[in-house]
Amino acid sequence: MRTLFLLVCSIIISTFAKAGTVDTVTIRSNSMRKDIKCVVIKPDTYKNKNNHFPTIYLLHGYSGGFWNWITRVPELQKHADTYQVLIVCPDGDYAGWYLDSPVDSSMRYETYIANEVPAYIEATYRTIKDRKARAITGLSMGGHGGLFLGFRHADFFGACGSMSGALSIEHITNKYRIEKLLGDTTNKALWHQYSIMGQMDHYPKDSIAIIMDCGTEDFIIEMSRMAHQKMLQLKIPHDYTERPGKHDWTYWGTAVEYQLLYFRNYFDRNGVSNAEALKRGEKAKEGKM
Repeated sequence: MRTLFLLVCSIIISTFAKAGTVDTVTIRSNSMRKDIKCVVIKPDTYKNKNNHFPTIYLLHGYSGGFWNWITRVPELQKHADTYQVLIVCPDGDYAGWYLDSPVDSSMRYETYIANEVPAYIEATYRTIKDRKARAITGLSMGGHGGLFLGFRHADFFGACGSMSGALSIEHITNKYRIEKLLGDTTNKALWHQYSIMGQMDHYPKDSIAIIMDCGTEDFIIEMSRMAHQKMLQLKIPHDYTERPGKHDWTYWGTAVEYQLLYFRNYFDRNGVSNAEALKRGEKAKEGKM
């Protein structure tokens, strides 16, 4: 019995020994004049001070917060280690929609997520400072944010994604608080401008890797299908998948691993690895960069 107990203990220890570690940090938003919390998940190999990592920004949905992903999908700690990435889970407010509101100057979540959070992360953590080493994605409201910010800041992010994305916000005019950010619902041009559906008309000059997925039983799957069809019409390269699932954490817990693998493959195709980071570091020391 003692031998069996020790065997079980060793299995448990080996299972979690290689899991990433979680930091909860506070990041100042000068644009909104407040401090906001953020979760950062580091791979176990971060302990090696020679290692630098690509970064994936993971956005939460409507009514959520920075704590959502790590509390609902604690496997992210192991995923960070498996895919050798830094995972950043910022706070986009209860209904910030990851945009800078043209009618409410206190809501500047595009500036915060696309500029202020990355500035802190790259000054604080050992990241690979290259657009081909950065990706952004999220679920529902965060799925819209992932694509919206990915397109609008393609000079910074090399890849973007959406899980169960609320991708047609111009059609969400009577709830989810978008009207508080964009104002008059009859101003269709403005609403379209702030939707990823509108941003697709301005496909970034820097090609960006795109992944979208949605559950076949999701009540907003038509939004993902609309975005997919428009990208096909505009000949925008992207990866699109539908698989069984609803608009819930059971689906997102599975979907996020597919997206992390997609981003890891993107990083690998572009030569983004710890070894590459070390090479760049040596060149910088020698004054070659």
